[in-house]
Amino acid sequence: MVALTSLSPAPPRPSPTPAPPRRGPPPRGRAYSPRGVILRAAAVADATPGADDYHSTIRSLNSRGRHVPRKSLGQNYMLNSKVNEALAAAAGVEEGDVVLEIGPGTGSLTAALLVAGATVFAVEKDKHMATLVKDRFESTERLKVIEEDITKFHIRSHFLPFMKEKYNDTKKRAKVVSNLPYNVSTEVVKLLLPMGDIFSVVVLMLQDETAARLADSSIQTPEYRPINVFVNFYSEPEYKFRVDRENFFPRPKVHGAVISFKLKNAEEYPPVGSPKSFFSMVSVNSAFNGKRKMLRKSLQHLCSSSEIEAALHKIGLPVTARPSDLKLDDFVRLHSHLVEV
Repeated sequence: MVALTSLSPAPPRPSPTPAPPRRGPPPRGRAYSPRGVILRAAAVADATPGADDYHSTIRSLNSRGRHVPRKSLGQNYMLNSKVNEALAAAAGVEEGDVVLEIGPGTGSLTAALLVAGATVFAVEKDKHMATLVKDRFESTERLKVIEEDITKFHIRSHFLPFMKEKYNDTKKRAKVVSNLPYNVSTEVVKLLLPMGDIFSVVVLMLQDETAARLADSSIQTPEYRPINVFVNFYSEPEYKFRVDRENFFPRPKVHGAVISFKLKNAEEYPPVGSPKSFFSMVSVNSAFNGKRKMLRKSLQHLCSSSEIEAALHKIGLPVTARPSDLKLDDFVRLHSHLVEV
């Protein structure tokens, strides 16, 4: 296996002057607009001491006898400390915050969160990386590292006691900030967004295309899926900025992007009797199982075609409506009518 020290990065491009951040995802169907923020790799030769550049990442990995990052775990390490600072800033991390970080890797984002004044609860699946982060920040009492797969980790059982201890039993909510492995992004979004009682905001680095799709809830588009209904039910998503793939090691095939989800409290959810019923039993999942079918066909296992047509008529939609024709509010109103049948 080739050691990381034998590798060298492509010549870096200078960082441009950041433009004002976009308030939505990049336009679809054409190249990303240069008016949006694109954070490019920092110049390695000019890196200041402690900056998370290419060579410091190599040193961190080799300090634990590691070589190439594990593709199976979606490990792509951040090389640009300014990106980590921007991630923390996007979540408004400040002194006294408690932050859940998923997949800290070499601890580059962890460092930015600690500098911002946060107490960090990091969940790392790779035992070597978990040990590395513990060793790197052994002098601080504001970090706890758990070796666990976040998709199997029971947040309410293990994170809540930690948060209550740090917040002295106040009702203040924690934050999530993470450079997330792309291969678990959707699964983690589904896990975290219903936790508005624990977290106030979730800020994630995702694949650019995924972030754009989650932030855009436009109907009648090929990208419109049940996850859009889910995201807008539980949160207010906002595409923050794109991050050039040059910022990562190894360099992925696609660009990354930072997206923010402002989580809703339970009283802010759309008025449905049961979210579980709404997503699992009635309108959303059932409807999208037959995305190209008309709702009067795809929901026939719930009600008769005539009853579905009547419900659609009551909410002002044509009887030939398809799932891609309905926004979140439309699904909520359709659900309300169908449960009455």
